[in-house]
Amino acid sequence: MRLAFARTLAIFATFLVFSLVSPPANASPRPACECATPSIDRLQQWLAGGEGSTVPPTGSLLVPEGHRYAAKVTFLDAEWHVVVVWLGNRFEAQADLSHSAGFWLTYRATDDLYVQLRPASHWSGGDKWLTLVPSTRGKVVTKFFSFEPRAWTSLPELGTPAYSFASALTEARGLVFVGKTPNTLEFRGLRVDGYRPPCL
Repeated sequence: MRLAFARTLAIFATFLVFSLVSPPANASPRPACECATPSIDRLQQWLAGGEGSTVPPTGSLLVPEGHRYAAKVTFLDAEWHVVVVWLGNRFEAQADLSHSAGFWLTYRATDDLYVQLRPASHWSGGDKWLTLVPSTRGKVVTKFFSFEPRAWTSLPELGTPAYSFASALTEARGLVFVGKTPNTLEFRGLRVDGYRPPCL
């Protein structure tokens, strides 16, 4: 009886330890080593796109936040605003994300917005594949965004993409955050599954 109980206890303890150390599905990976210049998860280019009224109006959004950096921007009016993140840290670079499951975003937002996946061959214009980035009501949260095609759509107001989402993944130049309402935004993490941005 004691031997059976001891075995049961050992199995339960092993299961408990395994469940504590094993990451859940879609768990964010460990933080990447940062670049020598300001970066968030090795992404050095967080830029106000100069479209819509924003604070700051243009330039880098990166500001010191403790021992790390955050990207902060405010959308002011009821018009389209644009925030650009270059995945390869320079405009000419692109990444093949066709084998990536998606990305983890640590952020806070006072209203809903969208993120577009922009390919190198169709960079300009609003007619891009996008997915909703929901409001966090001002709280910092980490959310996983899947690269499953069914998770991405387009907005009639911005136009229908003339290319497939699958093709966009093979030549991803940047993630572009867009929103049409006043919003206070802060980005603290952006980690793409299976992709390590090159520091410049």
